[in-house]
Amino acid sequence: MRFSSGAWHVYPQSYPQFVWMAHSAIMLERIFEGFALFSIIQAAGWPIWPLLACSIVALALIIERLMSLRTHLVAPEGLLEQALEASHDNLPSQEIINQLHDHSTLGRILASGWHALQHEPLISAEDLRAHMESAGRQAAHTLEKHLVALATIASAAPLLGLLGTVIGMIDIFGSQAPGTSNPVQLAQGISIALYNTAFGLMVAIPALMFWRYLRARVDAYVLGFELDADRFARHLLAMRARLK
Repeated sequence: MRFSSGAWHVYPQSYPQFVWMAHSAIMLERIFEGFALFSIIQAAGWPIWPLLACSIVALALIIERLMSLRTHLVAPEGLLEQALEASHDNLPSQEIINQLHDHSTLGRILASGWHALQHEPLISAEDLRAHMESAGRQAAHTLEKHLVALATIASAAPLLGLLGTVIGMIDIFGSQAPGTSNPVQLAQGISIALYNTAFGLMVAIPALMFWRYLRARVDAYVLGFELDADRFARHLLAMRARLK
């Protein structure tokens, strides 16, 4: 009983020490991993720094577009039906028009039809559709923001990796003078070539995949805008005909 009691008294006191040692080991492992990554960057030479900058910019653009292209910010479900109901018998008030305009991207397109009919009650069908199409083109341009930059990074990253490869090969051949051999310089040149090639592909492949995904998402939104705007324009023209 005395041994058992002593064991129970010792274990809780030593237990926090084991926890602290485990956390310390994890922190040291992460520090060593950071040093290892830094050593890889050093071994890759200066050509890898443009690739690192491209990777940071690409990550920022991807996060920004994923947040901006969320459905409730671009084309909320049921918004068209609410706009149709709000203008079932007559144009809504200016306050409601402004609320729809500030609601979402689709709301701005639909509100442009209300604005056009409000400013010119006898507007022709062609002018009304042209007004909404202009708002749709502006909305599509807003959705495509930063996609060109992301596509440029996806295309340029392999070329930057190839540039690092060429520089590494130049170092290799420059270190091999006739009749001499420099293994250190040879290994450094090979590391520059391989690290830059691999890192260029690591940056380009995710950037290209996300660009295609975001491009397809924008195209789907734009197609939905066209269908909703056409339906809303026909509704406004029919409402105007009833009010004559």
